[in-house]
Amino acid sequence: MRHADEVKRALVQAADAARFAPSIHNTQPWRWVVRDGALELYGVAERQLHEQDPSGRMLLLSCGTALHHARVALDAEGWRHEVEYSADEPLAVIRPVRQVPARPEATRHFQMLQVRRTDRRTVTDERVPEDTLRHLAKVTKETGSRLHVLGRDQVIALAVAVDRAQHAESADGRLVAETAAWVGGERAEGTGIPASALPEEVPLTTVAERDFGTRGTLAAGGGHDRAATYAVLYGDGDGPEDWLRAGEALSALWLAATEQAVNLLPLSGPVEIAYTRRTLRRMLGDVGFPYLAMRLGTLDPAHSAPPRTPRLPAGQIIDIVPG
Repeated sequence: MRHADEVKRALVQAADAARFAPSIHNTQPWRWVVRDGALELYGVAERQLHEQDPSGRMLLLSCGTALHHARVALDAEGWRHEVEYSADEPLAVIRPVRQVPARPEATRHFQMLQVRRTDRRTVTDERVPEDTLRHLAKVTKETGSRLHVLGRDQVIALAVAVDRAQHAESADGRLVAETAAWVGGERAEGTGIPASALPEEVPLTTVAERDFGTRGTLAAGGGHDRAATYAVLYGDGDGPEDWLRAGEALSALWLAATEQAVNLLPLSGPVEIAYTRRTLRRMLGDVGFPYLAMRLGTLDPAHSAPPRTPRLPAGQIIDIVPG
């Protein structure tokens, strides 16, 4: 009985830690159920961006980051576990197997989970070292996806794809209205992107950041993106489980980048539009499916981290089934 209580407590704590996972527009489109010594992950259609993400790919990617965050929390407590994936609901089931002494790197990963942010400010003129990029690529590969670092010409092609995606989405009135419902203001309901996490103006960079159509209160900084590294997260498959696992890879990559003092800014726009996603796939030589583009760079150390975006209370996303 004591072991069952310890497992339940660990699973609840893992689901609670997963609240800090990144998600598209901070929609947090997941729900957890603790049942029979396992942790079940479900997608929540009510928090899906149905105009921007009708296929649910970004929902699955977001749920994948939460899944990885929960696993990081279990690792930090020394819980060895197994994961069962599904193309249906539940999307995944985590089952603890046994508890062993926690590894030091697991503790570090958990610490990064608590300090990671989505920082949209401009980066400095200090490039990300090549050995750091190799390390990030290695971390990504270990989680089942891959990271393709773009060359100079490909960065220009990415800039064009981002611009075209932004133009297409800004011309869709229903999509614009959906974005406005999730972005800006104080976000007292616990989801969405508050004004405090948005720059006062969209920085003038080679590869544009997403224009949410509203201005924030965060000083963007005076830098550019000339020293930034751009990359594409991709993999071999394009099914629901592939996108869920891609979210796990994104979470692992993001935590590793945070540990290396590298800022990661996701750029989902060119993946959301079919013809710009094909542009990204051509950058990969048509050998994989792109899940996300991103900017990697170094932030000004004099700047403090932006405020954490709001999170839903644990009681709203975690159900505990007695047993």
